[in-house]
Formats: sequence, C-alpha cells, structure tokens
Amino acid sequence: MARRTRRARRMVAEINVVPYIDVMLVLLVIFMVTAPMLQQGVEVEPPQASASPLEDTDEPPLLISVNRDGEFFVNQADNPDAPVSLATIAELVTAARQLDPETPVLVKGDRSTNYESVMRAMVAAQQGGAAKVGLVTDSDPTGEAQEEQ
Repeated sequence: MARRTRRARRMVAEINVVPYIDVMLVLLVIFMVTAPMLQQGVEVEPPQASASPLEDTDEPPLLISVNRDGEFFVNQADNPDAPVSLATIAELVTAARQLDPETPVLVKGDRSTNYESVMRAMVAAQQGGAAKVGLVTDSDPTGEAQEEQ
C-alpha cells in the first residue's frame, strides 16, 4: 500500500470582504428609502414675509406648529406627530427652558389657520417661561414686504 504523504496546510491570512460589501449595500438601500420619510414636524405652509433670518445655533429650537385645523404640535414632544393641548405646550416649554434657558421657542403656523390659534400657542409658550417667542415664515420671493389692504 502506498502511503500518501500529507502536506502541511498553510493558513490563509486574507479577509473575505464580499459579505461586508453585501451588508453595506443593503444598508445603503435602506437609508435611501427611509431618508425622505424622516421629515420632522407637521406639514404647514407658513406665510411669506421679508425678515432677516435668525442666527444658527447648535441647539435645535422648540418648535410649536399650528396646522389648518388649529391643532398644536411640538417637535420635542414624546410623539411629535400627535396633537397636544395648550397645557402640554406650557409644560414642554418649561422643561426645555429648565434644561437650557437659552432655548429659542418658535411658532410655525399654517397660512390658512386663524390668528387666534397662533396667538394661543404663543401665550402657552410664554406661560411656560419663554420670554421671547419667534414666528416662522417663508422668505418672500420678491424681497419686498407685502401690503394688505
């Protein structure tokens, strides 16, 4: 009987990167599909006005949105897509101001909502301790202030 000689196997010191590339491509597709869905807040059409923009800060502002139906939404609530009451707005503003007293508070109202709803949101923010409450508008494409008669 012939005896087969065994050759010593040498270790291969290469990393197979094909599975990593597959995982990366799957993650890329997932992020491409979900990125457009990550819009924060509620869809509102703010009115247009020619005003100077606020300076950028590191901290995001507390944004109170008022939709067409007069419902209130807060971007820092537990569920930003669920309507909240005026009392909840005051509580959220108080909590945000306790964490950072310089947190800007902004109200973003739909252009078709009534003025009273926006004012109620501003009053609730002031009751929560916000000394200044800003209004969010779209920039006027003509650059001129519109005069209403």
